[in-house]
Amino acid sequence: MRRPTHGGNIAWAAQLAGCAPSLILDFSASINPLGPPNSAIAAIKSNLKDLIAYPDPNYQQLRTSLSQLHPTLNPDWMMPGNGCAELLTWAGREFSQLEETCLLTPAFSDYQRALKAFQAKVREYPLRDYELSVLDWHRQLESHQSEWAISRGLLLNNPHNPTGKLWQREQILPWLEQFALVVVDEAFMDFLPNQEQHSLVSVVQDYPNLVILRSLTKFYSLPGLRLGYCVTNPERIKHWQQWRDPWSVNVLAAAAAEAIIQDKDFQQRTWQWLPRARSQLFQGLLQLPGLRPYQSAANFLLVRSEQPSSQIQEKLLKQSRCLIRDCLSFPELGDRYFRVAVRTEAENQRLLDGLKAIL
Repeated sequence: MRRPTHGGNIAWAAQLAGCAPSLILDFSASINPLGPPNSAIAAIKSNLKDLIAYPDPNYQQLRTSLSQLHPTLNPDWMMPGNGCAELLTWAGREFSQLEETCLLTPAFSDYQRALKAFQAKVREYPLRDYELSVLDWHRQLESHQSEWAISRGLLLNNPHNPTGKLWQREQILPWLEQFALVVVDEAFMDFLPNQEQHSLVSVVQDYPNLVILRSLTKFYSLPGLRLGYCVTNPERIKHWQQWRDPWSVNVLAAAAAEAIIQDKDFQQRTWQWLPRARSQLFQGLLQLPGLRPYQSAANFLLVRSEQPSSQIQEKLLKQSRCLIRDCLSFPELGDRYFRVAVRTEAENQRLLDGLKAIL
């Protein structure tokens, strides 16, 4: 079985560890360990009867529910998708119509997949020093401003994957005036409490060239259900709906989404869990020889390693049955970095003990 590109490949990990997939503790996929919420499970069970009918092709009820997350916008500004991956595909098609797309690297590997699918021309802007602050990264990108033209696009994520750095809203706003299309992937933004978020949803009505991608599967621990949404100008949504396959969101995913949006208790429990568990994991990694973790605003940590990360990954699997995410799919990082999700404090300690045993 080939080494996976993405995290979360439990079948591959179990084969390498020589155990059942259920025995693998997954730190490679950055999924909330507190879920799925009971509200989602209850909604799925109560809507099993709806499997005999096609979903509403316009997803009006789901879009109305999504608009409750962003009260200043009406449902016409929302478009649900089969995970953010589907919506990223349509962003890639629109980027292909531009002269060039600027991509900050290292970047989530699926960005290249979406851009190459429609032969979009890509120019990469490497973030040369991963220890720099986000402000320094902003200055590096800004130094290329003289090269930009109005027919170019910009694709970035916030918080940044794989570093977990958070771009300030004020740092991104000037770029909205300089690019024909700006797509901001905010898949991990909801792990920050509302008052700490730097989302651009609040300005989307002012910028018809802005697209924001949001995930509902990472925060609510539903990656197998595949559910995300974008927030953008209604005219763009009409175009994207003409491109996509019909009924891309199934009835159970739609029902679960409508339920979890109302689940304020699960949101609060997540916001209370993450800072403490993330700090525990960060401090534990900091004390291990040969490792350097980086501060993160998300539910994962990037770690620099003196040993090859692929070797650490294999030893951990065989000795502790813990799966970490190597960074081989990020060419700029290579085999001296790995990424770990933040899990419960007990699970974090199991990872730390496993690392201590092999380092």
